[in-house]
Amino acid sequence: MAVTIKNASEIEGMRISCRKLGLVLNQLTKEIKPGMSTLDVDILGEKLIREQGGIPNFLHYNGFPGSICVSVNDVVVHGIPKKSTIIKDGDIVSVDCGLIYNGFHSDAARTVCVGDVRPEVRKLVEETKNSFFAGIKYAKAGNHLYDISNGVAEYIDQFGYGIVRELVGHGIGRNLHEDPAIPNYHMNKKGMKLVSGMTVCVEPMINMGRAEVTFDDDGWTCRSEDRLPAAHYENTILITDGEPEILTLVEE
Repeated sequence: MAVTIKNASEIEGMRISCRKLGLVLNQLTKEIKPGMSTLDVDILGEKLIREQGGIPNFLHYNGFPGSICVSVNDVVVHGIPKKSTIIKDGDIVSVDCGLIYNGFHSDAARTVCVGDVRPEVRKLVEETKNSFFAGIKYAKAGNHLYDISNGVAEYIDQFGYGIVRELVGHGIGRNLHEDPAIPNYHMNKKGMKLVSGMTVCVEPMINMGRAEVTFDDDGWTCRSEDRLPAAHYENTILITDGEPEILTLVEE
């Protein structure tokens, strides 16, 4: 699939879809509490998406059974919502979700600290978020794609965390996943030149320990191999001639 450059009308469509998702995530992340199951999170997330007039784009995508990916502790991404997985005090929970509105896709993720989370785990969550912002400093027309990747990686290097290599960011628009792929690890090449009107998802996935991951038998659930905590932070952004516009980040 080729990289798509959006025109003014398409950019406005993306803005609306992404703002709706930002509002969903603001509400959903407030509601996550000890005693909830990951299925409860999924049910609430789908309800919030539909209240915005959206369609959950993850539901049945390549066979995924939920509307929200709900990943707890050592699960990096793509946690399948289950009634049997109960969120406890001290857990970290990553929620990754998206919606379709008027044919435009949005995609974003947050990792939430639930209750009394250990300081070193809170730090992992915070620095994963910070690495997103370190990367998108380079997300402007005229720079190169892998400037973003190297920006994320250089920020994370100082903490000794593991950067997941098996999964990367991506373009987005009328399809959930479009070109280009956007790694979060160091790249020796420059990659394509960024052009105003590109919409992309930058999403660092960072392990507290080693970078290696395993996949459960369900084919979806991705865990840190050493079973240490993992965090995920993602936004859909618009490339412009100046600073990038973070489309899925809605101020409270």
